[in-house]
Amino acid sequence: MSSTGPARPPVHVPVLLERVTELLAPAVAADGAVLVDATLGLAGHALALLAAHPGLRLVGLDRDPDARAEAARRLAAGGFADRATLVPAVFDELPEVLARLGVPQVQGLLFDLGVSSLQLDRPERGFSYSADAPLDMRMDPTGPTTAADIVNTYSAADLARVLFQYGEEKFARRIADRIVRERETEPFTHSARLSELVRNAIPQAARRTGGHPAKRTFQALRIEVNDELHVLERALPAALDALRLGGRIVVISYHSLEDRLTKRVFAAGATSSAPPDLPVVPDSAQPTLRLLTRGADVPTEQEVADNPRAASARLRAAERIRVAA
Repeated sequence: MSSTGPARPPVHVPVLLERVTELLAPAVAADGAVLVDATLGLAGHALALLAAHPGLRLVGLDRDPDARAEAARRLAAGGFADRATLVPAVFDELPEVLARLGVPQVQGLLFDLGVSSLQLDRPERGFSYSADAPLDMRMDPTGPTTAADIVNTYSAADLARVLFQYGEEKFARRIADRIVRERETEPFTHSARLSELVRNAIPQAARRTGGHPAKRTFQALRIEVNDELHVLERALPAALDALRLGGRIVVISYHSLEDRLTKRVFAAGATSSAPPDLPVVPDSAQPTLRLLTRGADVPTEQEVADNPRAASARLRAAERIRVAA
């Protein structure tokens, strides 16, 4: 606790809240319906859905103990504690979580990917390039690998791969080479030194656009630390398997690779598996999903003005229309 008094609860503005509640409402309105918020965070979307649907039950997953504690406080303050079950888990553990809870299928699923407001707003967690803090970036503080471990041990080639693939950083090799050179003098421990190195590694002309020069590097390191894309790759098929007939899934992505992966999984489910020249498509080859968005929905200009963290959000949704044999 700081000498200036107790910390205030973090300000949280749920991204695309109105669209999320609109898309999930038909599936979760009935008494006894179950919503899995696979990325609970500060429970902004969950609170709105619980308030709108008095018979709804929530299963909230989050690997971050700070987020779970704050979400529990908010749910209790809203009078929803008895309708919510919070579980310390990564979202690719969904099948095991539902099996333990005795919930074979659910009516709604929500994934709000990326880093949470709480993680960004607590400098000591090391997610932000705008404040000097230990290079951590673990969503689960007990996880084995920190951002400092990666920065100080990966080869230049592996660092460049991570920065280019996960951060879409054009100057990945330049940054990686400088990191390797600088760490020989002293290992990296804090974010400010890394942020400054990245800024200096990028040509001056390229710094004038695209936001903070270190944004892409920090994003890439966070994704690598938490294995985010591989977790999502495992989680989406498992989530669809848990979705009952008429159930709906909503995914909000903030990175092009997350969005492409979601698009590919949804498109596969919304496409017949029969050969294209087959005159009659058997039931077993009919699509299992109906897409609920045309492409990806994005925030309005007003929402981005009110909440700049929503700028890169892309929302896709689908409904379960057939149970695979």
